[in-house]
Amino acid sequence: MDEPNSIWTADFKGQFRTRDRQYCYPLTVVDGFSRYLLACQGLRSTAVHLSKPVFKRLFEEYGLPRIIRTDNGVPFATTALGRLSELSVWWIRLGIYPELIEPAHPEQNGRHERMHKTLKAETTRPPRGNLGAQQARFNEFRKEFNEERPHEGLGQETPSSAYHPSPRKLPRELPRIEYPGHFPVRLVSRNNGIRWKCNWVCVTQTLGGEYVGLEEVDDGLWDVYFGPIKLGRMDERKLRIEDHKGRWVRHKVLPMSPE
Repeated sequence: MDEPNSIWTADFKGQFRTRDRQYCYPLTVVDGFSRYLLACQGLRSTAVHLSKPVFKRLFEEYGLPRIIRTDNGVPFATTALGRLSELSVWWIRLGIYPELIEPAHPEQNGRHERMHKTLKAETTRPPRGNLGAQQARFNEFRKEFNEERPHEGLGQETPSSAYHPSPRKLPRELPRIEYPGHFPVRLVSRNNGIRWKCNWVCVTQTLGGEYVGLEEVDDGLWDVYFGPIKLGRMDERKLRIEDHKGRWVRHKVLPMSPE
């Protein structure tokens, strides 16, 4: 985190009810270097169809970060191979590395958690009358947090004084992931698998329509990648991909695009 947009952190602050008894799920996104609060958006749920437009707007306004760090919850991760979700697949296609903290270790996103405590105390106690009024309070808080509050970690400067947008712009079309030349590349079909030497090997429905790359590591053993994410190891004899107990594996980071 040696410069703005190296790492963004994202999370949902715990849901609560506004006074009309409707739930509000605040999605927050922070630049890790400057502490700049990029977004605090009240949503009706954590569903990807509500979260994705928030990130699209941020990418359009601020450009692309190198990494987005999140917890293991919806919509950031799933139980699919590689913990991939629809949202993280999109990020990878954009050249953003989706980094998951260890389960049950929120301290790994400590700055974000501390901001959440302040956000909760100042904007949700008491809650506003409805989602629109609550969003107005979130907007006020974001302006105050970014432009008026000095941070000790920034030498008593404000986040807005330390932040600038990324030079990496949101592309008009999703670029195809490029793999090293020695990798066989396979299309994941809509029925979740790839063809391998006249056989079918299950991958994950999350990657339907995407391309994966394989790297031979031993006789009949292949590491399977989606972009920089190693999904697991395929054994030709078993025609199965073992997923390292469902955890992210980052033994090797492959080239990502766009630059």
